[in-house]
Amino acid sequence: MTSSVIVGEDEEDSFTKPLGRLSVFYYGVGHMLNDITASCWFTYLLLFLTQIGLSPRDAAIVMLSGQVADGFATIFIGELIDRFGHFKIWHAAGSLLVAISFSSVFGGCLPCSILHSTSLTIETLSYSTFAAIFNIGWAATQVSHMAMVNCITLNSTSRVALTSSRNAFSMVANLGLYAIALVVFGVSKADTKENTESQYRWIAYSCITVGCCFVIIFLMGTKEPRLRINLRESNRTRIPWAYWFKKILYYQVAVVYLLTRLVLNVSQAYLAFFVIDDLQMAQSAKALIPAIIYICSFVVSVMLQEIPWNGKRLKAYYCAGGIIWMFCGVSILLLPRSINSFMYAISVFIAISMQSVLIGSELGGCAFVCGSLSFLDKMSCGLALYVLQSHQSATSPQVDVNIQHSFNFSVTRYGLGLVPAVCSFIGVAVTYFMELDSTILKRLCQPLLLE
Repeated sequence: MTSSVIVGEDEEDSFTKPLGRLSVFYYGVGHMLNDITASCWFTYLLLFLTQIGLSPRDAAIVMLSGQVADGFATIFIGELIDRFGHFKIWHAAGSLLVAISFSSVFGGCLPCSILHSTSLTIETLSYSTFAAIFNIGWAATQVSHMAMVNCITLNSTSRVALTSSRNAFSMVANLGLYAIALVVFGVSKADTKENTESQYRWIAYSCITVGCCFVIIFLMGTKEPRLRINLRESNRTRIPWAYWFKKILYYQVAVVYLLTRLVLNVSQAYLAFFVIDDLQMAQSAKALIPAIIYICSFVVSVMLQEIPWNGKRLKAYYCAGGIIWMFCGVSILLLPRSINSFMYAISVFIAISMQSVLIGSELGGCAFVCGSLSFLDKMSCGLALYVLQSHQSATSPQVDVNIQHSFNFSVTRYGLGLVPAVCSFIGVAVTYFMELDSTILKRLCQPLLLE
């Protein structure tokens, strides 16, 4: 974030002092609503929509509308915040949109109730509209919250503390969702459409209540940042967009980042489908297996953060994670229903591979690189899910090829097993030929996409 506002010496001294623990805490909880709703969105949205009667293609349209809105909103909202500031106003407005639209998606079709209609077209339009609003609000909250870090303090230690606090509460939010889902799925049955809607309504309202409480704490405890980072803080001039298009490494990073996000998002979207429809596990598995993956992933991430990184080491860990994902993909494709408990073991390996490929994709260079990669991420994920769900509607969900062992292929197996395995293979191949900086960097504090 840049601005022409110049900070006085006395005022600058106050911004270089370390922040207190309460200030760090207040900032850290500001993204809880986004984190808990986003986790629910990717894990359960497609499953919820198909369970209440939408076709897989219509469910994918809802997801795609949200991803497209998110991709464009992230770019435009970032530019508006950069020009006009008022971070807390953007954050509050975004949180309000998130709360209203999220409850309108998982709370049932509001226009259908008003018009007393059971039309699937109206349902699809309603859910698609609120999905787009949700993602616009989500982008406003995310961008404003992330941008505040450099405008709250000039102290590098405090900036790290703010980011670490945000990541810690992100973990709390995700585990909170799965705890809520585990309780709801455990105490209620989804034997009818009304009961299914009731299940997800309770999960949605619980998420919104918890998230909004923390948003209020954030807004009351955090002051509007008065600091603007001016161009003197960086000795480098702004790099034109055309510069990156001339670099082979930009395209390599774009491919690896896009494939990595596809692995994470597509697998998360189809995990609940797989354990319920293909393996026919208990309803509680929809919450328990994602929770196992997230806890193991968090433990691995803590361990990886203590490693001094350079280009070669990043490539090695990314490739290792990709190979593990290929193993997990083959295991998921061939896992018989009769030994579905093996899925708990596979989930641990999925967590390790996810964290390994994710840390290998954290390659930055400038705002354009981050923005363009984020835009590609949103669009590719939405399109991939749409294509998979379209094939789901055109074919039988399950095709038995070995009745004796209760083994079957389905689009869900392809989405959770084959797609991530193929993306990992291509990502590993591209990463192998990357030329990255080999200088030892402590905890990824410098960009690897060098100029």
